[in-house]
Amino acid sequence: SPGATMEQFTLNFTITNLRFTTDLRTPNSAKFNSTTRILQHYNMLFLSLKITQAVLKALGVSSRTHLPFSLRSGRNRETTGINAVCSYRTNNSQAMFDREKVHRELSNMTSGVTKLGHYSLERNSLYVDG
Repeated sequence: SPGATMEQFTLNFTITNLRFTTDLRTPNSAKFNSTTRILQHYNMLFLSLKITQAVLKALGVSSRTHLPFSLRSGRNRETTGINAVCSYRTNNSQAMFDREKVHRELSNMTSGVTKLGHYSLERNSLYVDG
């Protein structure tokens, strides 16, 4: 579309009940594949629920892509960190990304940054940058 621009924001959070092992660093290992399948499921939930309606719509978003993510070791390898990038196309040049609103919506969607499906989250680990 004329005037449409591609924008992105990043999300970082920590899963406390998924110990980071070398398998998670090895693409195509059984644990890597299993974990990424589960996270892709939650990825779709993020894109189809409140974040789409309440946050991205306010930005004048005309389309969005998936959330590619990477896994990293958390503190002492006892936890697993998630880094995700959300790209979206906006038609509204006046729209400003509201990092606090995205954080608030994601916090609400994860029970105060404590749960993502069967994963437990480190309460203060959610970071939104955009």
